Amino acid sequence: MFDGFDAILLARIQFAFTVSFHFIFPAFSIGLASYLMVLEALWLRTGRQVFLDLFHFWIKIFAVAFAMGVVSGIVMSYQFGTNWSVFSDKAGPVIGPLMAYEVLTAFFLEAGFLGVMLFGMKKVGRKLHFAATCMVAVGTFISAFWILSVNSWMHTPTGFVMGENGQFLPGESWWAIIFNPSFPYRLVHTVIAAYLTTSLVVGAVGAWHLLRGRNNEGTRVMFSMAMWMAAIVAPIQIFAGDMHGLNTLEHQPAKVMAMEGHFQSHPDGAPLILFGLPNEKEKRVDYEIAIPKLSSLILKHDPNAPLAGLDTVDDDKEPPVAVVFWSFRVMVGLGMLMLALGMLSLAARVARKLYDWKPLHRFALVMGPSGFVAVIAGWITTEVGRQPYTVYGHLLTRDSASPLAAPAVGASLVAFVVVYFAVFGFGTWYILKLMAKGVEAHEPEISEDAPIRTAGLMPGPAQPEVGD
Repeated sequence: MFDGFDAILLARIQFAFTVSFHFIFPAFSIGLASYLMVLEALWLRTGRQVFLDLFHFWIKIFAVAFAMGVVSGIVMSYQFGTNWSVFSDKAGPVIGPLMAYEVLTAFFLEAGFLGVMLFGMKKVGRKLHFAATCMVAVGTFISAFWILSVNSWMHTPTGFVMGENGQFLPGESWWAIIFNPSFPYRLVHTVIAAYLTTSLVVGAVGAWHLLRGRNNEGTRVMFSMAMWMAAIVAPIQIFAGDMHGLNTLEHQPAKVMAMEGHFQSHPDGAPLILFGLPNEKEKRVDYEIAIPKLSSLILKHDPNAPLAGLDTVDDDKEPPVAVVFWSFRVMVGLGMLMLALGMLSLAARVARKLYDWKPLHRFALVMGPSGFVAVIAGWITTEVGRQPYTVYGHLLTRDSASPLAAPAVGASLVAFVVVYFAVFGFGTWYILKLMAKGVEAHEPEISEDAPIRTAGLMPGPAQPEVGD
């Protein structure tokens, strides 16, 4: 069935498929864990029942998303040994310990406190339960820290020496490996993307219930908090993305050339190509719509600064331009829409129509999945833009794959597609079902003999509603 296919291409498709599924769930659970931490902190601080109601509503969704993220991630580690054994052999001395640190620090931390977080509110004290929630939130961040360190090292490898058998071996300092040049930028950009993705989902759920007339306190607080997050974080993310782009220009200029669609060098200032059809055969962008000199202004802060193009890169070292060009524009375009949503929510808040302006609610509902699309588009831009390398500048993708025949890789790819859509499709359906139920008020799940007053949980004077 797959005899006419390239085994390496099938292996790349398989890894892209599985990592895309996996990326969706951590991008949600990282932000949602922090959101749960904030909700519980607000409940403990104010004693308002609505924050506890929201905590119980979202923790069910978090549990399902977290489980699917763990399961989808297990498969990826197997692929390093099955489809990419040469890469594992050569880069294992560097990336192996980093991935082990992720398990020893983050995964054990999350797994150790997750049960307390999910089921311990009646069984442990409020402070210990809140500490467990904080540990789970911290664990998700630590997990992102180590995984992104590994990924960033593959883009900007430093701190290693080459062994006699072609292996990447740690040098004198692990700090140079962990904190490689692109890591701080990629960490900030990705974690902010996770928070923004979560806020858009929370906002979409709140908008859904507002549109259906469920204008209760839980829905209003949920929607208000999400819109605050979008309004504050979207501009920060745009700035962080710009800094990440400048770092990429310094260390991976060919990727930026592909992102910008610059097949030719521009000695007197490069235009910003908004849209067009990259023609990789003819080395040009057809039907381009461009703003003169704006790319040089953005990347070099000088409209007349020269920018090199792909004509300075060997053809066999060029990344696939069309894929990178369009995935980058999808990411940026959605980022601009997120910024617009945040600004519209501020306008509605000032006009005191945040819970009544139906066009804003419809916009927020449509934008619900946009964070997931944006993170996948950003991942495609990053990873496809690194090609033809797995370890940038040192190890080619074609030299990293296992010596497998195409039918073997193709058969496992088909199996993954069937199983993933079945299992994770059902999980996603169940999450959407939980979201559709809405927030319902109920009594806080604490023991009757707990010292409520000393914990600050006794209702006091009326508290201002979040968003007012």
